Amino acid sequence: MDFKPRSHEKIQQLLDKGVNIPNPATLDIGDDVKIDQISGKGTAIYPGCRIYGGKTVISSGCKLGYEAPATIEDCQIGERVELKGGFFSKSVFLEKANLGMGAHVREGCLLEEEAGGAHSVGLKQTILFPFVTLGSLINFCDCLMAGGTSRSNHSEVGSSYIHFNFTPDADKTTPSLLGDVPRGVMLNQPPIFLGGQGGIIGPVRMGFGNVAAAGSVLRHDYPDDGLLIFETTPADGAKNYRRAAYPNLRRIVENNILYLANLSALESWYAHVRRPFLDARPFGPLIYAGVLETLASAKKERLKRLKAMAQKAAANPGPEEEARKEFLEQTGFCEDLFTGKIPDGFTKTDPLLEAFLQDFEKSAGNDRTDYVGAVRKLPGAVSAKGTAWLNGIVGALCNQAARAMPSMGLFRN
Repeated sequence: MDFKPRSHEKIQQLLDKGVNIPNPATLDIGDDVKIDQISGKGTAIYPGCRIYGGKTVISSGCKLGYEAPATIEDCQIGERVELKGGFFSKSVFLEKANLGMGAHVREGCLLEEEAGGAHSVGLKQTILFPFVTLGSLINFCDCLMAGGTSRSNHSEVGSSYIHFNFTPDADKTTPSLLGDVPRGVMLNQPPIFLGGQGGIIGPVRMGFGNVAAAGSVLRHDYPDDGLLIFETTPADGAKNYRRAAYPNLRRIVENNILYLANLSALESWYAHVRRPFLDARPFGPLIYAGVLETLASAKKERLKRLKAMAQKAAANPGPEEEARKEFLEQTGFCEDLFTGKIPDGFTKTDPLLEAFLQDFEKSAGNDRTDYVGAVRKLPGAVSAKGTAWLNGIVGALCNQAARAMPSMGLFRN
């Protein structure tokens, strides 16, 4: 009996386009998958893979499932990406991003050029800037990591690392900002190193060039650059515990607002700088749309989690009771602020943007084929102008949030 998979026609269309499929009978391709959004040039799909979703884009030179079967669901995948085995859903992978077998990548992830990890890496709502590398056996959800200048000088997360993103109060207001967007996008900052068998209890802020010693579990912010960080395990003991006490509420809110502001800055970077580079590539507009959707999803997630925590904090009176109530009352304002429904004050940064774009054009010329190369060759003075523009966006948003919640005393230090 001649066996034909239910997706036989689509598989045949891929073969006709030149996709390398060593064992076509083992593939499953969803009815809504658009074959014209899959490149046949140098693309390989190995046995046991599953491809689903009308938004799925697979660019040239991709290799899917080489080490183990891979499931792709509504992902936008750039050129020469290697997803070697696992589950990948509603996320974006830019040129030469890669992950080993056993990966579990859920919605809201963005892996930029040459970012990736070894085997058994779990991600969700995670943004990795170019070259950021994760070891094996890692859970790294709800964070943004930047730093590094190349594949030989990159931010690294050691094996068996955990970003703890769920609290005993069932909160996920825990996004950690490792590096930042205004400096990180310039690809000229020293890398961050997180030693293996360690962790971060989010939300944490960390500067560039920092090294966290292996085995350290970070519970504090380290916004300065160039630190060697050790954190000891808390002493043995037990004491009474009250749920939803939030003794560090101001810090938690500050870090979440700052994370949201950095997402907005990254959105502007893509709109004004990165888009022409993406548009110059096949499927570029579709990948750009995927990036915007991913960043919108990240904002939505953070705002949802902030609101849920605000409700619990207000319902459990404690220190700074007035600030807790004010925080809850202003969650709607924060949602409007970060989704563009109210003026954001960015007009003050327009001259900075124009000055940066003029100099960027002079440096990059008309070539829009090599984004990483164009950014890395920017003179330091030009990069500084771009950072000033993006810092202006972050500052404008943080200042508006602080003014809306004066009792919280946000960003006073």
